[in-house]
Formats: sequence, C-alpha cells, structure tokens
Amino acid sequence: MGNALFRTKNVEQSIQDTEEPEHALRKSLTALDLTVFGVGVIIGTGIFVLTGTAAKNTAGPAVSLSFVVAGVVCALAALCYAEFASTVPVAGSAYTFSYASLGELPAWIIGWDLVLELALGTAVVAVGWSGYIHSLLDNVGWQLPQALAGRDGASGFGFDILAAALVLVLTAILVVGMKLSARVTSVVVAVKVAVVLVVIIAGAFFVRGANYHPFIPKAQSAAAGGNLKAPLIQLMFGWAPSHFGVMGVFTAASVVFFAFIGFDVVATAAEETRNPQRDVPRGILGSLIICTALYVAVSIVVTGMQKYSALSVNAPLADAFKSTGHPWYAGLISFGAAIGLTTVCMILLLGQSRVFFAMSRDGLLPRFFSHTHPRFRTPYRSTILLGLVIAVVAGFTSLSELAELVNIGTLFAFIVVAISVIILRRSRPDLPRAFRTPLVPLVPILSVLASLWLMLNLPAETWLRFAIWMVIGFVVYFFYGRTHSRLAERERAAAGENPRPPAGTAR
Repeated sequence: MGNALFRTKNVEQSIQDTEEPEHALRKSLTALDLTVFGVGVIIGTGIFVLTGTAAKNTAGPAVSLSFVVAGVVCALAALCYAEFASTVPVAGSAYTFSYASLGELPAWIIGWDLVLELALGTAVVAVGWSGYIHSLLDNVGWQLPQALAGRDGASGFGFDILAAALVLVLTAILVVGMKLSARVTSVVVAVKVAVVLVVIIAGAFFVRGANYHPFIPKAQSAAAGGNLKAPLIQLMFGWAPSHFGVMGVFTAASVVFFAFIGFDVVATAAEETRNPQRDVPRGILGSLIICTALYVAVSIVVTGMQKYSALSVNAPLADAFKSTGHPWYAGLISFGAAIGLTTVCMILLLGQSRVFFAMSRDGLLPRFFSHTHPRFRTPYRSTILLGLVIAVVAGFTSLSELAELVNIGTLFAFIVVAISVIILRRSRPDLPRAFRTPLVPLVPILSVLASLWLMLNLPAETWLRFAIWMVIGFVVYFFYGRTHSRLAERERAAAGENPRPPAGTAR
C-alpha cells in the first residue's frame, strides 16, 4: 500500500506517453512565444492595483524593494522550474515533475492544488476584467441590466454575463490551437506593455523628490488579531508582521507576490514547444526578468508622483495621474488593465487545461478527457469542460475572499518543485539536463524557505480553506485515482492480474 502511494513514473515513460497519437499535442511554440505567454500572464491586476495597497499600508516608497524581494523568491523557484521543464518536457508542470520524483500521491496532491489555483485564478481575473469593462461602459453612458452585471443586490440574483462570456470566448480560442492563442496573446501583450511604458515614461515627468521621504517609513506594529483573518505566523508564534520599517518591506512582499503569479504556467506548455530543452528555460526566466523590471519602475514612478500615504488602494496608477491634473491617463490605464486581464485569463485557463489533461492521461482523472482534437491537436475535451465550469463560477460567484487561495496554491507548488529537483538529482543523475539549477541543493532549499515564509504571512482562514480542498482531493484519489492510475494498471499487468478496473467502473 505504502509503496503504491509513492510509485514514480519515470521520465522516459512520461515522454513516451506524449507520443501516443490520440494523446499527442502539436509542437508549435518558440522561446519568444513562451516569453510572451509569461509576460502576458504575469502583468495583470498586480501592477495596476497592488502597488498602492502595499505602499500605503506596509512599505511606503520602499515598495519597489518589496517587488525585488518577491521577484527573488520567484527567481529561485524559476531556476528549479527551468531545470525540470527542460528535463521533463511534458504537460502538467509541477504535477508531472513531482510524479517523476516524489511519487503518485504527492503528484496527485500538487495536481489537485494546481487545478484549484488556476481555476480560481481564471475566475477571479474574469470578474476583475468585467469590472473594468463595466467602468469603461459607464464612462460612455452604457449600462447592462443589474441582473446581468453580477451586482444586483435588490433581488439577490446576479449573473456576470461579461465575465462568463470572456471565459467562453477564450475557451474557443484555446480549442482551435496554441499558435492562434500565441498570436492573440502577442498582440494583446504588446498593447499592455505599451500602456505600462506610457505610465513609466509619462509619470517620470511628474515625480517629486519630496514624495520619496522617508523612503522606508518608521516601523509600526501591525494590529494584533486572534481571529482567522490574522496571518498564520502571528497565531503560531504571537508575532505580528510590521507595518513599514525594514520588516514592512518583507511583509509587503507577501502582498505583491500575487503580481508575479503565472510564470510557472509557461512550464505547462513544455510539451507544445518545438525545442523545450532550450526554449522553456528562456521563456520562464526571460518573462520573469522583464516583469520584475517593469514592476520596480512603475512602483518607483507612482510613489514619486503622489505621497504614499495618499495613494489609492483600488486604482493607484490612474488616481496618481488624476492627482497631477492629468485624468486622461486614467482612462488609458483602465483600458490597459482591461486588455491585460484578457491574456491573464486565457493563459491561466491554458495552464489549468494542461494540468487536467496530464492527470487524465495518467488515469488519475477519467481518461475521456485526455484525447486531443483530431485536427487541432489540443486537449479540447478538458478545455471545454473547464471553460464551462469556470464560466459558471465567474458568472455567479464573488471570489474576492478566495483570491488568496491562488497565492497559497502557487507557493505550495514552488516548494514541491524545489524539493523534486533535489530528489531527482540524487535518484537520476544520469538524465540529460539542458538547463541545470545552480548551487543545488542551496538554491532549492532557499526557494523552499522563501516560499514557506510568504505562506506563513497569509491569513489562517486561507490555510483552512486550502486544507479543506486538500481533504477533498485525498478522498477523490483513494476512491478513484489510486486504482485507475496507468501505473497501477501496468503493475497489475506485470503481476498477471486483470489490468482493467472492474466492469462498470468509469474509465
């Protein structure tokens, strides 16, 4: 029993499974495509919203240093992802990596975690995109009926038709093909980055040096709290994260970390890349470097345009321009945010469908969803299923309180990948590695510690919800995945037993 739970799927078998005709994905992506995907999914609400929150409440003008800290945490994880993605160029990202090193049960846990993280992230972003579109429509005097805007408080009913429609349109694009998705993403990312550069260049002319003083405001003790909304580290050790001061910079890093979520999605497209050993590491590290530089530049400009204590929490970039007497830029920033969220939503949906596809191809989820389209060579069944589910969730649900689950899920994946690098280096030193994480095991260990630190700064209620989702995952695995796993079938076949599940069991 115990050995079965930690049986590993060797790298050679993982790669061989990708060559089966009915489960094969089309290889069409380049390093540029992957970099564009990475930039497209990373630059979203974080750069347009979190800068104000972190600067005003936690770090002051030193929020730029918080972006650097969060970027370093992601870079440590990115180095581990790059080695795995170039060694095991198979769809599934952290799920596939852990299957090759930690075993089936840990792989299931991380896959189940990624399904939640990416689905929830897609729905949250779709609702955010809808909010920006509503705002732009209001500016020209157009308004949807409240019942279709997801905000009808009178009757208690509301369906966000715009959020649901966005998810369905992006689902159709992903079904048609990855190259079309890459072209759409390239155009949208170009518009989004152009808007960000306008903010940096135009805003630089309104910077006042006095707004940077003090650069690191005097430290204040964070408000004490004994409820579940308090950070877990406070409940465990009685220590509350600082407001401002040097420690405030690190506390703010836990907040702005959300702005970096998504670079790991690049690894899920490894199987659809022409030269994954070379291009995937370039895509992961290139997109992370570009976005970190843009984040730091934006945070420096915004905190220089307006005193950190006066920054808006909801729309800091737009309101900073309004404070300088240039409201026209606010409309441009809202447009850029709406455009930017489109690519974020699509690439998160892309990542989730690939993880789901990989798990179904391994038999841990029904294999019905692992078949690719005969013409487009995309996992159309899993993409359509997930697109429909997420469209309904985005249409009916307000997900603001659950957004932190995306953070904890991502950080958990970072920890698993870092540990997997160390294990696979020891268990399979013979594997060809086009990219090698430097200073192993030091870099993976630092990645684990840095990710764990940020996780501890998340509210305890986030940990509780995460634990509930994991418990549900254990139930699904032990009642379905454990016996339907392809590894389990091969073991039964090798032992001379019936390799198929009992009659009547779903395949």
